[in-house]
Amino acid sequence: MDRGSELADFLRSRRARLTPDRAGLAQDGRARRVPGLRREEAARLAGVSTEYYTRLEQGRAGNPSPEVVEALARALQLDLAEREHLTDLLARPTPARRAPVAPQRVRPGLHLMLQTLEHVPAFILGRRTDVLATNRLARAVLTDFDALPVPQRNLTRYYLLDPDARDRVGDWAQIAAETVAILRLEAGRHPHDRRLTDLVGELTLRSPEFTNWWNDHRVLRRTHGTKRYHHPVVGDLHFAYESFQLPDDPDQTLCVYNAEPGSTTAESLRLLSSWTTPGPREHAPFTDAR
Repeated sequence: MDRGSELADFLRSRRARLTPDRAGLAQDGRARRVPGLRREEAARLAGVSTEYYTRLEQGRAGNPSPEVVEALARALQLDLAEREHLTDLLARPTPARRAPVAPQRVRPGLHLMLQTLEHVPAFILGRRTDVLATNRLARAVLTDFDALPVPQRNLTRYYLLDPDARDRVGDWAQIAAETVAILRLEAGRHPHDRRLTDLVGELTLRSPEFTNWWNDHRVLRRTHGTKRYHHPVVGDLHFAYESFQLPDDPDQTLCVYNAEPGSTTAESLRLLSSWTTPGPREHAPFTDAR
């Protein structure tokens, strides 16, 4: 992915959503030809010249200092994920790697931990939202990722391309759009990831909604929240989820879907657990082998 054009589009999109009133600027009486801030207004708020800000948007400003990055983030009212994305896009370009990226591996101890979480769905996400490992209830509630070919074991791909996902995932459009925003954050961190580029290309061709969500340049890092699913056998399920980046591998995230003890969802999960039988794959470490 072209980091220069990504930076330009991201800054323009953040500028366009910020009105002068929200930014604390007085109206100057001039007719506005842009929906949000003008370049000179964004520059003034960040304490830089309009010329320098223009070069930033055009990817021609070199490597800005941390102070400039922080000033831009404040001026455009970026949240933490957006600040992280801006920093990634402004980082000094590195040559594209010729050698393939090493496969991600889930440590046997983490795989065993997934199975000890036997009363709730749990799974581990890797780069580009690849699903690296799951427990039985995750496969029962979402889909059986282990039964898919390795290149198709991907959460974004599941939400946008699996027809069953639209019926099974509550608030499908919101969840799918948020997952695209998480993928966009990944793209800023790993601009030379060929598999991510291929995934974006496939989603662009096959998902009617993907292009609009991708082009709005929203980025997101989800650490907790709620999700709803509709299972064809046990009905509606309501979860409070928590996501944890693994300390020894920031590209792996443990996701746990918790259910309120004594709730209808907890009882439904108990039934699902009793209907599924553990097999040999429950104890085999997973990798995203290419």
